[in-house]
Amino acid sequence: MARKHIVTVDGVPPSPSPISNAVVVGNQCWISGQLSVGPDGKYAPGTAREEAARAFAHVFRIAEAAGFASSDIVYVDIAFIDLADVSDVNGLYAELFLEGRRPARTIYQAAALPFGGRVKVQAVAARE
Repeated sequence: MARKHIVTVDGVPPSPSPISNAVVVGNQCWISGQLSVGPDGKYAPGTAREEAARAFAHVFRIAEAAGFASSDIVYVDIAFIDLADVSDVNGLYAELFLEGRRPARTIYQAAALPFGGRVKVQAVAARE
């Protein structure tokens, strides 16, 4: 099955790591972990909700660049530095994804995230 690597995306700062922002295989799009990074490519600190909002914005732009809509996202993985932040991000999640169409999700606590970030979001999108 052919693979398409999405390395750069307009509106998403390039990663300092040697990664693809996403890889499309068939009807699936695997989106690399995204942090709260501003247009200048530097970490943009904020509350967990603010950082998650920036990370999700990157995820949605990457999905769109790969030919997928945010409604095609079927799985989300969210890493937190502090699990006390989960409830704040849950509010954002409920706004971003409609009830009855919310992706499957895993959350976990990470010992550390790049740049001292509070939240990292990665996702998988799929089409029928």
